[in-house]
Amino acid sequence: MNKCSNSDHPHCTYWVMPGQQACEGGHGQPDAAASALVATAAAAAAAPANSSFELLHTLRAHAHGTAPDSDALAAAGANVAHDIHASAAYARPIPRSLARPQLHISGFDPRAAGGRQTLKMELRGMPDACAPQLALQLQSDLIPNGASRQQFVRSTNGDWRPAFVEFSSRGQEHGQYQIAIELLSEHAGAAARKWVCTFVILVPRPDATLSDIHRIFLSTHKNVRVMADDASIARVTAQGGESMDIAVTARNAGIAHLDLGTPSGKIDLGFPTIAWDEDLIEIDMPAAAAVHPHPSTAACLVNAVPDAGTQRQIRLFALDECVFGRFELVDPEADVLLKHYGEHGSDSDGLTRRLSGRHAVIRRNGHGFDIEDVSRYGILLDGVWPGKHKPTALRLGMRIELSASIKGIVVLSVTAIMKHAVILHRIDGGAQAECYYLLAPETHPGYPMPPFAAAPNAAALPLLIHHDGGFWHLDQLSGKETALTPATPLEKLSRVARHNRFASEPYPESWIIHTGAQDAHNTVAAQDLHTA
Repeated sequence: MNKCSNSDHPHCTYWVMPGQQACEGGHGQPDAAASALVATAAAAAAAPANSSFELLHTLRAHAHGTAPDSDALAAAGANVAHDIHASAAYARPIPRSLARPQLHISGFDPRAAGGRQTLKMELRGMPDACAPQLALQLQSDLIPNGASRQQFVRSTNGDWRPAFVEFSSRGQEHGQYQIAIELLSEHAGAAARKWVCTFVILVPRPDATLSDIHRIFLSTHKNVRVMADDASIARVTAQGGESMDIAVTARNAGIAHLDLGTPSGKIDLGFPTIAWDEDLIEIDMPAAAAVHPHPSTAACLVNAVPDAGTQRQIRLFALDECVFGRFELVDPEADVLLKHYGEHGSDSDGLTRRLSGRHAVIRRNGHGFDIEDVSRYGILLDGVWPGKHKPTALRLGMRIELSASIKGIVVLSVTAIMKHAVILHRIDGGAQAECYYLLAPETHPGYPMPPFAAAPNAAALPLLIHHDGGFWHLDQLSGKETALTPATPLEKLSRVARHNRFASEPYPESWIIHTGAQDAHNTVAAQDLHTA
C-alpha cells in the first residue's frame, strides 16, 4: 500500500491500495510506467548527459514497444525535469515568519498514572523579533506548589532549546487537570509581549487497563491512516482478512476507537506517548510607544514678569547624569551652565573662569541623588570638601559651594528631594535669576505622589515629571498630566506663575545671543564678499 502520489496534491495523506486509480480524496494516481519514468528521470538527473539519454530511451521503448525519436524524448525529459522541480518547490520548508507560534508538547504517558512524569515542551514558529530568552510560567494542580517557572533560550542557530516540566499524579484524583501556560518576552528597547495557552491532561484511574487507556487516548500505527483532530472521534472496525497495517491518530482532544473484532492472526499494538501542538495566542500585542508631542531632555520655564521671590528661569533637565560646569557660549562641556552673579548681574568672565568646564556631577542612585566633585577647584558641601571622585548623598537643605578655593562664586541649596527629582535654588547673587529642576528621565513617581519634604520656595514650584520623551505637568489634586510644549497655555496649570512660557532650550537667552552673534558675523562676511 502506498500514499497518494498525485503531483498536484503533494500534501495528501490518503493511502492507495495496489491497482487503484484514485485515492479516497479522488486524486488520480499515475500508472506504474509513469511512476517508473519519474523515478528513472530522477536517477538520470544525477547521471552524465549521455547515460541519462540512453536510460530514458530504453525505458520508453520498453513501455510502448517502440523506439522514440530524439525530439519526443527530449520533450519528455523536459516535462519530467519540470515535474521534479515542482515537487522540490513543494518540499521547501515553510519560512519562520509565516509559521504560527505553537507549543509542541510530548512525553505524556497516561499509563504512568500515580507516578512521576516529564513533559517536553518545544517552541515552534516564534517571531524573530522576540527576546533571546523567554520566561515560561506554568500553573496547574499537578505541579508542585501549583506553579513553575522555566526559560526558553535561543541557540546559536536560532532554534529554541526545549524546556522540561516534571510533575506527579500520585495522590491526585483521576480526572482532567488544566495546565495554564504564559510565555513572556521582555527585552530592553522592545515592547513586552505575552502568549498564552491552556491544555488539559487526563489522569486515569490507577487500576485502568491498557484497553481503557487506549480507548481514551492512544492510537496505533497501521497501514490505513485515520485522523481524529479538534475533538472529533475516529472509529475503525477491522473484521479479519489479510494482514493490514492501520495508523489511527488522535490529536487535540480527539478520540480514536479501534475495534479489531476477533481476528485469528497475531495482533501487534503500539502504545506511544502522546504528543500534540498547542496554538500560542498573543494577548499583549506590542503597542505603539507613546510619543510626547515635543520630546526633549532639557528645557526651561521662562517668566517674563517674575514676582518677588520667584526666578526668571526654571531650568529643566532630565538626564541620568547632570554635569554642572562653567558657562561657555560655544561647545560647553556641562549641562547646567553656571555664571557668577555680582553687583551688576551675571558675568561670563571674572570669577566665572574659576569654575571648571566639568565641575560637579549629580546622578540618581538607588535611594536618592548623589553629587561628585570632578573639578580642579573643588566643591564644599556644608562647608566641607568631600574629596574628589567621592559621591556624597544629597540631603534637604544641603549647601553646595563651587568652588572650594574662592567663596561666593556659585552657591546652591537643595530645596526638595523627591522620588523622581531634586530641586536646587541659588542662594547667591543669582537667586532671582534661576533655579534647577533635575528629573530622572522616563520615570513616573505614581499618583498620588509619595509625600516629600521641601523648602517653601520649592513647594511653590509646579510638579513636573518626564516620560515618553518629554516633560509633563502633573496636577497634584486631580492627577491630570499636561504635556509641556511651546504651544501649551500655562496660565491654567497649578503652581505655574503668570506670564510663563515653555522654551525648548535650557538657556534660551544664550541661544538668542549666540544666534544674533552668528547672524552679525554672517552679515559682516557678506558685506566683505560684496565689497570684494
